[in-house]
Amino acid sequence: MGSADGPTADEPGGGTRKTRDTAVAERRFRFLVAGYGVSSYGTFLNMVALNLFVYETTGRALAMGLFMAVRLASGFVAGLVAGGLLARFSAKSIMLWANVAQGAVMLVLILTPESLVTGALTAVSVVIGACGTLFMVALRSSIPEMVGEDRRGWANSLSITGRSLAMVAGFASAGVVVSLVGYTAAFLLDMATFVICAVTVALLPIAGGRGAEGAAGSGASAATESGKSGKSGKSEKGGPRWRPVAFLALAAAPGLGLMVALRGVDAFGSSSHNAALPVYSTSLDAANPAVFVSAFWCVWALGNIGAQQVIQRYTRRTGRTVGALGFGYGTVVMSAAFIAAFAGFPLAVTAVIALIAGAADGLTEVAYTSHLQTLPATLRGHAFGLSATFENLGFGVGMILVAAALDRFSPPAVVGWSHGAAIVVAVVFLLRVVALRRAEPAGPMGRAGGAERAGLRKEEAVEGRPDRGDRDGAEVSRG
Repeated sequence: MGSADGPTADEPGGGTRKTRDTAVAERRFRFLVAGYGVSSYGTFLNMVALNLFVYETTGRALAMGLFMAVRLASGFVAGLVAGGLLARFSAKSIMLWANVAQGAVMLVLILTPESLVTGALTAVSVVIGACGTLFMVALRSSIPEMVGEDRRGWANSLSITGRSLAMVAGFASAGVVVSLVGYTAAFLLDMATFVICAVTVALLPIAGGRGAEGAAGSGASAATESGKSGKSGKSEKGGPRWRPVAFLALAAAPGLGLMVALRGVDAFGSSSHNAALPVYSTSLDAANPAVFVSAFWCVWALGNIGAQQVIQRYTRRTGRTVGALGFGYGTVVMSAAFIAAFAGFPLAVTAVIALIAGAADGLTEVAYTSHLQTLPATLRGHAFGLSATFENLGFGVGMILVAAALDRFSPPAVVGWSHGAAIVVAVVFLLRVVALRRAEPAGPMGRAGGAERAGLRKEEAVEGRPDRGDRDGAEVSRG
């Protein structure tokens, strides 16, 4: 509970009231995560149902690839504009309308006559891809305003747990739902999940986005001024001028740029095991290839959820997030585990490997998200948007290259090359983090001053506040 980490009643300055406010904020966030989990179930359900529907409607496997390509391209573009939208609109409005749009487009697909199904499917792929990215960016970038800086690790872990549970349920039930009740009922169920999430968002007071400027206060300093200039699209003299605010966000923390690049390479590696799993599973059991794939992802999810429970207890006990080093080490372990999963070990050993891969994946997700959240509010949305763009680009390019490679090479070789690239970049990132830590001068003008130059407020500087999780963020940000 939030009270475990919050101020006590003995603290001066209204400690009891702050503890109560923290508890209320956490309770509201749990409701939001519940709604997000429901809509995530719909997202994973339609990933399977829509692909099957596209294949059955067109009779061509290429159509499924094109559908996924349009979906990823929409997410790519949405990532580029997400920061600008968060600078103009509240996070609540973006999350609300993202769910409304997804529910509406599913209704359009249900009502579309057969002669116009192809156009409706294209619209679905565009809206689902773009709105899914916008919702994710709005949620992740606004978590510090929702629950407080010191509870962002807990909140990230909780949201990832909800998404992992939804993934298991969505993938596990998709085939059953389609086979028992048909595509129309599956699409109606999908639409209902987005409606439920939209209602949840509408009923809750959600901070972030345009409303986060007040929370950012005067501490955003020089980096914030750059963000404001880019947000408004005008120079100080009032003339229009474009500023690449997303890249300014990464320029304010050079080590963060390498971190986002690693995230994109990691997405490239993820495309390899996603594409190779069905092929590898077929080689193990041609009669029932879906069994291995389903079992693998279920065990992976168990590892992911287990890691979130450990992380939540760790942050509750220590008040610290896992940090940038956790992201780097987690990426190495996760990529190595996915490579080992295709090495032909006995099924029991492969199950343990899948469990490790899921746990490492959960660790990297929390560490990465928490790290980006150390940026000032005016730059955070742009950084998350650019990150989503890199992830969609890495996964999209990977799916194309991996699909071509699997025609000529074995799944273990393809996965080994792809995740091997992620390991190499992760090692470079870890060396960079260690070098920056060693070069960090001691004293208040060293660590705390570096945090201010990275755009953090004085009270969020590293000196004396390692429990905020800013220590890793500030140290990586200095070049």
